[in-house]
Amino acid sequence: MNEQHIWQLLEGLTTSIELTMVSLLVGCTLALCMTVSLILRTPVVHWISRGLITLFTGTPLLVQIFLIYYGPGQFEAVRDSILWQWLSQPWFCAMLALALNTAAYSSQLFQGAFKAIPSGQWQACQALGMNTKTTLGVLLPYAIRRAIPAYSNEVILVFKGTSLASTITIMDIMGYAQRINAQTYDTLVVFSVAGAFYLGINGFLTLLFRNVEKRALAFESAH
Repeated sequence: MNEQHIWQLLEGLTTSIELTMVSLLVGCTLALCMTVSLILRTPVVHWISRGLITLFTGTPLLVQIFLIYYGPGQFEAVRDSILWQWLSQPWFCAMLALALNTAAYSSQLFQGAFKAIPSGQWQACQALGMNTKTTLGVLLPYAIRRAIPAYSNEVILVFKGTSLASTITIMDIMGYAQRINAQTYDTLVVFSVAGAFYLGINGFLTLLFRNVEKRALAFESAH
């Protein structure tokens, strides 16, 4: 590998990081909405959330990427609609698949953390005369902080999941690694360097979330 190849991998790393950040932002927002609908058992929305969780936790991410990228193009009505300008873009389709996938898993994490809230806190909110909406506003941030250790693993999984985006022509780390490998046939070095990039970012994310976890859960150790 030469210097040009390293710069190409760094460019791919930028794409992978951007894809991860946007997917997490969209996915986390969806997960919070789904979690609230599951807790409140909102009509219709509750079952839609259940369906999405079942679908996206029960099928491989690669299949989801293929279906979202190649599937809509099979329907003429979709190709003629305004949605096609988005669904025809590989980056958007990969982001959507990653976002929906992480939303499904994250909503389960958030819901589990919410169910783990001590009953005394529910009773305290009721004693103060809070309605359901106000109670959720108070307890949901607490539950999310408790879910941070598990959510950090989900963030790492999303970043590693971006490696599948190269299957729909996105030039991320793996996309450039495959191109460089086809040019040099130096498979061991090329994919070792690509793996080192993933390892370095995952190590950084692990240290980052350990610090966030300490700060977020500091209120517990104070008692």
